[in-house]
Amino acid sequence: MFSSEIDRFCQQTYEANFGDKPYGDIREIDAAEIPDHDILVGGFPCQPFSISGISKRRSLDRPTGFEDETSGTLFFEICRILKTKRPKAFMLENVKNLMSNSKGETFKIILKSLDELNYSVFYRVLDGQAFVPQHRERLIIVGFDRERYGNVSEFEFNIHGVQPKPVMKDILFNNDDVDAKYTLSDTLWGWMIRYADKHKKAGHGFGYGIAPLDGVSRTLSARYYKDGTEILIAQDGKNPRRMTPRECARLQGFPDTFKIVVSNMQAYKQFGNSVVVPLIENVAELVISKLNELDKSIT
Repeated sequence: MFSSEIDRFCQQTYEANFGDKPYGDIREIDAAEIPDHDILVGGFPCQPFSISGISKRRSLDRPTGFEDETSGTLFFEICRILKTKRPKAFMLENVKNLMSNSKGETFKIILKSLDELNYSVFYRVLDGQAFVPQHRERLIIVGFDRERYGNVSEFEFNIHGVQPKPVMKDILFNNDDVDAKYTLSDTLWGWMIRYADKHKKAGHGFGYGIAPLDGVSRTLSARYYKDGTEILIAQDGKNPRRMTPRECARLQGFPDTFKIVVSNMQAYKQFGNSVVVPLIENVAELVISKLNELDKSIT
């Protein structure tokens, strides 16, 4: 029905795959002009909300609704659309650390804001490795419109992973078929070894990660384009290599039919920022199933 994305390279990828160019900065879009829709799906940066300002308003006995508490964040834009368009449900995704940001105060504000908007809210931290060979924990927040359905007392994140459980070798090309440009130079590989050794001696766990072929990788990040340090692929008789952009896409659960139309650097950023597609698809099916149940209950 509608999409919004501020990054022009992400817009290119979206348009190439879905035939529709997303609108730009959501902050500049009048919520009333957004088409009516049943489900709002989105993510937002884990921005620090103005906790000190909220505390000050509370000390002065001033009200602190979501418009005060979330102002200036992209989460506010989600609230703004929910308030104006009142979709039946929403599904939001964020990093696990959102729950502990500012000692838990940020997450309290988010839950309070969604409650004030009259949605029944459920959340769970889910790990993408049920669907792809990557340890990737993400917070999923789901809500249902109380104005339409009354209080919704339960929603189960009863996801069903794939069997057999995928492992790294399932998504990798044969090393001999991968361009030599993905192999780490002697200089970069030497730096990684020294860096890891320094932190090991200091008692830290920081360093490169060689992905186990029969296991799961670390979490892919948007900085993967810099050196690939968190997920390296071992090679016989050669330095390790980075994954290719297509392998990163597979690691996030994208089909090979998904078009990569941007530079490697931009592709690495996009896949590092992405959700695990089959995990989100699974939760979305649960949301739709719940909506069908709720719609039947009010007809």
